Amino acid sequence: MYSKFGLAGACLFAGILVSASSPLVAADRPDPKVTVVEEIVAKVNGKIITRGELEQRHLQIRAALEKEGLTGAALETELNKVSADALADEIDQLLLVAKAGELNINVEADVNKRIAEIQRTSGIADPDKFHDWVRQNSGESFEDLRDGFKNSILTQRVIGEEVYRNVVIPKTDMQKYYDQHKAEFIRQETVSVREIQVSTGDNSPSKVAAAEKKAKDLVTRLRGGEKFPELARQYSDNPDTAKDDGFLGTFTKAKDGNCPATSLCLSKAIEDVVFAQSKGYVTDPIRMGGGFEILKIEEKTNAGQATFDEVQNEINNRMSEPLVQPKLRAYLTDLRQNAFLQIKDGFVDSKAAPGKDTAWKDPSTLKAQTITKEAVANQRHLKKLWGVVPYGITGQKDRGEAAPPETAPVPTTPVKNADSSPSPQ
Repeated sequence: MYSKFGLAGACLFAGILVSASSPLVAADRPDPKVTVVEEIVAKVNGKIITRGELEQRHLQIRAALEKEGLTGAALETELNKVSADALADEIDQLLLVAKAGELNINVEADVNKRIAEIQRTSGIADPDKFHDWVRQNSGESFEDLRDGFKNSILTQRVIGEEVYRNVVIPKTDMQKYYDQHKAEFIRQETVSVREIQVSTGDNSPSKVAAAEKKAKDLVTRLRGGEKFPELARQYSDNPDTAKDDGFLGTFTKAKDGNCPATSLCLSKAIEDVVFAQSKGYVTDPIRMGGGFEILKIEEKTNAGQATFDEVQNEINNRMSEPLVQPKLRAYLTDLRQNAFLQIKDGFVDSKAAPGKDTAWKDPSTLKAQTITKEAVANQRHLKKLWGVVPYGITGQKDRGEAAPPETAPVPTTPVKNADSSPSPQ
């Protein structure tokens, strides 16, 4: 769940968000008509985290764990473990998004690309209908979905620029790692493929002939340079893969007719075709039970020992990760130390900065600071203007009666006329 931004400043200090029809009243005059819409549990540099967001995050974690197959006590144990960091994770993201603003990081193009990919997958061109589709399938508004993508990408960019960039693994160290772990880089032969299915309907001769002609025409267009994803979305009769640009998956070559454990394998008829070709190859139409298959080899990995150059990036990631995590935690701790951060009682930042005071300040108990006009004048007097007021001036204002200004005495020498006779005074 991603935190909402841009709420009214008054809400940040009220401790609750109230409905538009209910007035925000003083704490010493509670109004039973006030309706609590959402409770603020943390304030981070003027942004907020609400109880509802943490509850939604809790539900998302549960759904993810259930998808992994956890149930019963094991599910609850893991859920409590992961949820304990939910508030800390929300604080981390707010801090990183704020840092992205300081670094002038702009990810609008990346966000637009991500949204366009989702809209293309949905097959809905009308913006309003697409927004409705987003709400129905994700449970959140289009605006929240977009903000979520934006914050996620901003977070990744900041971590990349501020943390990963400062972790450099020498090539000699990576080569040494490769030499010591060669057995981990022995590859099975695999292919990643896209498909276009052309259905033969009831398999009547006329429909089979029509389907074959359509499939052959599509192959001609693909080999002529048209994009496979676009034609798959438009013409494939398999809706499940069509919405994913025809991507069927990554498959391992069977050994002696047996598919390796934990691997996916293709049927023998298709396997014999795709594993004999190279990346980028588009097959002729392959007759299957319900129609014709057109396949494109998206990626291909040959069996055997991978070279150092082939796995250098993977090795770099493996060796960087143990170094990045403590550096990232230290970086986020430093951001916390310099942030305005308040957390309501009953909620815990599991990754709090040591010694940082994050106690919740109840607005109803805060008193306005007061200051006299004389004190204001004295503060202005204290300003150290470069080259004007030297350091060390105490700034204490003299409240005694001001002495009259001293003036130079008037000369007593008489003024003479041009003939040296005294001039009358």
